[in-house]
Amino acid sequence: MTLTNQSIFIFIFIFFSSSLFAISHAATFEIKNQCSYTVWAAAVPGGGKQLKQGQNWIINVPAGTKQARIWGRTNCNFDGNGHGRCQTGDCNGLLQCQAYGSPPNTLAEYALNQYNNLDFFDISLVDGFNMGMDFSPTTGQCRGIRCATNINGQCPSELRAPGGCNNPCTVYKTDQYCCNSGNCRPTNYSQFFKTRCPNAYSYPKDDQTSTFTCPGGTNYRVVFCP
Repeated sequence: MTLTNQSIFIFIFIFFSSSLFAISHAATFEIKNQCSYTVWAAAVPGGGKQLKQGQNWIINVPAGTKQARIWGRTNCNFDGNGHGRCQTGDCNGLLQCQAYGSPPNTLAEYALNQYNNLDFFDISLVDGFNMGMDFSPTTGQCRGIRCATNINGQCPSELRAPGGCNNPCTVYKTDQYCCNSGNCRPTNYSQFFKTRCPNAYSYPKDDQTSTFTCPGGTNYRVVFCP
């Protein structure tokens, strides 16, 4: 059988399309509440869901997604239409989040299938802290990260907020703490967070010790109050 140029082109297209799909499928995120209280989980992309102690929520996130995050909201009240308010992590008064939450809230951040087909992920305290978190792969050989110290109970008085502990940028809004110019250094406040959660972002330029990678196609679990 002789293949025409068109047949060869179609074969190559199908082969490479199938190969790309194989390495770039959606990632599964299991979000679990191990806190002794109800948490309203939030995800962008993903929406939101009320989780009582021991409950979980699974979301599938498309390959190539970036600037994504997962967090927990506390002390929420929503009506039957999904409108209301949360004490921490509120996202414009919606149960189904379409935008990021308000501080203080502990963040699981990630970008999928980026440079060299790697996933980049971190736990960030740049928006403050409201609950402990574990962010770990459930497939593959890469390592997870955890921030489980009782930061709320140790929070400096000037950073305390109802239900959580603010990052200093939220309180003072200065370049020293917010890094608006891109030229900032660790502070006493960022060291407070860093000593308690060494693998988490403590201020915006904390990349070197706080960003982790897994191969694209890895699945993950985010646990509140690990």
